[in-house]
Amino acid sequence: MPEMDQHSRNVASVLTEALPYIQRFHGSTLVVKYGGNAMVDESLKNTFARDIVLLKLVGLNPIVVHGGGPQIGELLQRLNIPTRFVNGMRVTDSQTMDVVEMVLGGLVNQDIVSIINRNGGRAVGITGKDGDLVRARKLSMEQVAPEMSAPEILDIGHVGEVARVNPGILNTLIAENFIPVIAPIGVGEDGEAYNINADLVAGHIARTLNAEKLILLTNTPGILDQAGETLTRLSSRQVNELIGSGVISGGMLPKTRCALDALEDGVTSVQIIDGTVPHALLLEIFTDAGCGTKITL
Repeated sequence: MPEMDQHSRNVASVLTEALPYIQRFHGSTLVVKYGGNAMVDESLKNTFARDIVLLKLVGLNPIVVHGGGPQIGELLQRLNIPTRFVNGMRVTDSQTMDVVEMVLGGLVNQDIVSIINRNGGRAVGITGKDGDLVRARKLSMEQVAPEMSAPEILDIGHVGEVARVNPGILNTLIAENFIPVIAPIGVGEDGEAYNINADLVAGHIARTLNAEKLILLTNTPGILDQAGETLTRLSSRQVNELIGSGVISGGMLPKTRCALDALEDGVTSVQIIDGTVPHALLLEIFTDAGCGTKITL
C-alpha cells in the first residue's frame, strides 16, 4: 500500500478536527449576513456558495441574509438617479426604492440563489415582504447641531427598521430542506416597502429563530484591538468596554450592537469574520482556531 502523502494527511486531520463540531451543531440554525467583497469577487462567491451547501449537507440549517449597497449605487448611477446620504444612510425616495427592490429582491438575490444551486444546493430567494416575514416601520432619524434648540427630525424616505419577524415561511422552507436567501426589504403596516440594514435583519431573524449562531461577513479580520490585532474571543462585557473606550467605533459599532442584541435574546454566539478569506465560514465553524472574532455572553 503506498504511503499516504502530506496533502492526504492534512485532509484527514481537517476532517477529524471538524467531526465534533459537525456533531455539536447538527440540526442547528445559523444565520449568515453576506456582504462586502465576498459578494463581488467571483472566486469568493463560489467558495461561499460551496460552504453554504456543505453546511446544509452535514446537517446544519443555514439562512443567508444579503446586502447590496454597491450594486444599488451602480444602477442608480447608470439610470442617472442622484444619490444623497445623510449620516451614512441613503435617502430613499419612491424612485430610489423601486431600484432598491429591483436590485436586492431581483438581481442580487437571484444571483446568490443561482450560484448556490449550481453548487448542488436547494436555495429559494425571498424578500422580507414574502410571507409577511419582516414587518418594518419607518426609521426616525434625528440631527443635532449646537445652534439648534431641539433635534431636527430628518425624513430619509423608505428606510426602515425591523418591527417584528414572522418566521412561518422560514420554518416551512427549512422543514423542506431549502436554503432561504433573504433580501432585507420589509413591509410596513401601510403596505409600503422599506429598505433595512442587512445586519439588523439578520440579527432579528437569528433572535426570532433562537439560532445557534449569527455570522456577519465583513471586509475586516474581525474586531481589532488598539494595535490592530484581531481579538478572537470576547464576552459581551468586554465588547461594551471596548465600545466605551472607543476601540470599537465607526462601521463596526452597528455590527457589535447587533451582536449584543442577538446574544441577549438567546443566540448562542455571534461571529464577525473576514469574508475575503476563502472558506471563512468553514474555518470559523469547524476548526479549533476559527477565523475572526467570536462573541458570547
